[in-house]
Amino acid sequence: MIFSEKLYLLRKNKGYTQEELAEKLCVSRQAIAKWESGQSFPDIANLIQISDLMNVTVDYLVRDQECSRKPIETTVGDMDKIIQFRLKANVNTYAAFMNETDSTRYDSHDYKYEEGEFTYHDTYLGGEQFAGEEGIWKNGTAVYAMNYLGRVLGDNFSGDFLKEALRMATAEYPYRGPEFYQSGEYIYKNKVTGDFVWFQGYEEIYCRSIKVYECYFHGGLMK
Repeated sequence: MIFSEKLYLLRKNKGYTQEELAEKLCVSRQAIAKWESGQSFPDIANLIQISDLMNVTVDYLVRDQECSRKPIETTVGDMDKIIQFRLKANVNTYAAFMNETDSTRYDSHDYKYEEGEFTYHDTYLGGEQFAGEEGIWKNGTAVYAMNYLGRVLGDNFSGDFLKEALRMATAEYPYRGPEFYQSGEYIYKNKVTGDFVWFQGYEEIYCRSIKVYECYFHGGLMK
């Protein structure tokens, strides 16, 4: 992931608009827009300010991290199996209108999928504004978890399109849905920092260029 993508995601995770971030850094909104579009790059003084504000290192900001998406089975033995199972569970539960189970908490929505030594459970509260967690267990021991918090922003939101987009996740990008997916007038975007061991992300849906949905999420492997 390059600097422009990192800055966009970090700003979104902090809840800042481009104007608010510009004010905190004492630069123009146009400067933020150019940084996030890759048209220009901040100087070292601005990088230090950004690192302090976002609680990340300058090294993290300036180093491209495409390598973080490469398989890392050499450091985590079950990585590939967990990812493949998570993708299979994803297309056999909420995103596919399948395997809903009894509530585990008051007014919760729950989904469960099992195969071999792995068990997947997804539970969430709410509707148009929601929060939840999905987890994976291997032989009864937790090996992966991801928390999410989202909301519907417009009347044109389509839950069916969200589910369709979530089903498009791949082994190269197994965080919620794909980086980008479009169907008809709807567009799904997903930006992630980190890798499957430890990550945070932000997904959004647009309908005719108007944002109608957003969701923040973070997760990783359990130890």
